[in-house]
Amino acid sequence: MAQGYSINIGLNTVDPRHYAGWDGQLTACEADAEDMASIAKTQNFGRVSTILTKEATRAKVLGEMDEAVKVLGAGDLLLFTYSGHGGQLPDRNGDESDGLDETWCLYDGEVIDDELFVAMSKLKPGVRVFMLSDSCHSGSVSRVAYAALRSSGSLQLLADTVQSSEPSERRFKEMPLGIEHRTYRDNKAMYDDIMKRLPKEDPRLSLKSTVLLISGCQDNQLSSDGAFNGLFTSNLLRVWNGGKFSNGYQTFHRRILRTMPPIQSPAYSIVGVPSREFERQIPFHLS
Repeated sequence: MAQGYSINIGLNTVDPRHYAGWDGQLTACEADAEDMASIAKTQNFGRVSTILTKEATRAKVLGEMDEAVKVLGAGDLLLFTYSGHGGQLPDRNGDESDGLDETWCLYDGEVIDDELFVAMSKLKPGVRVFMLSDSCHSGSVSRVAYAALRSSGSLQLLADTVQSSEPSERRFKEMPLGIEHRTYRDNKAMYDDIMKRLPKEDPRLSLKSTVLLISGCQDNQLSSDGAFNGLFTSNLLRVWNGGKFSNGYQTFHRRILRTMPPIQSPAYSIVGVPSREFERQIPFHLS
């Protein structure tokens, strides 16, 4: 029987000592991670790791991925979820058309998308990965979208939809542009060394597993925080309906999409080895 391994990451804040004095305060990211872990437990995953805020360091997250690589074999399922801020760093291996690598803002530093794909490239052939990212993916474009939303009044529409008690500037999971640049400058030696050790070729090309990713928004949009869950996670849980959902991943994505406001549209993509069989399976199910 297939086994499951779940890594669920949620950060309500980051260490301001690394992020140029910015603490990245959010409300519901820990709850998002805990709710994803709860689903994994109901589906009888053999190992469920919930990594929250101060525990969500670069070493901890990448170390947990290394453990998953050791454990998982063909047919097994890795549930890999993140809720928190998204950022960007300069692309050093030329695999990004905009010259920027997307990042997750972990507590003590950003982890680059290429690092995550390098870790996943070590997974054995036939491993299935269901990856959920409730964050902003494109810092530069999302700031353009943010300005447009403010001027159009749509930002208030989203704020009303989310019904959060925090100021509107604090509801979106984007790393502010000034902080993004300053964080890189202040930690340039660290990030340049990390990027220097990354492969020159796009690590996604060496994946032997199937990675099915549903992200909280498109690259030109913003993912929103909320009072109890992030907006994307909240609607995902609504569609999942306590396990009553019984269709495949594409239908799961479409149903979530229908529940979202037009200015936040979750994205669906397959990276690595295509697998129609995986896509037809019920989300979170081991078989």
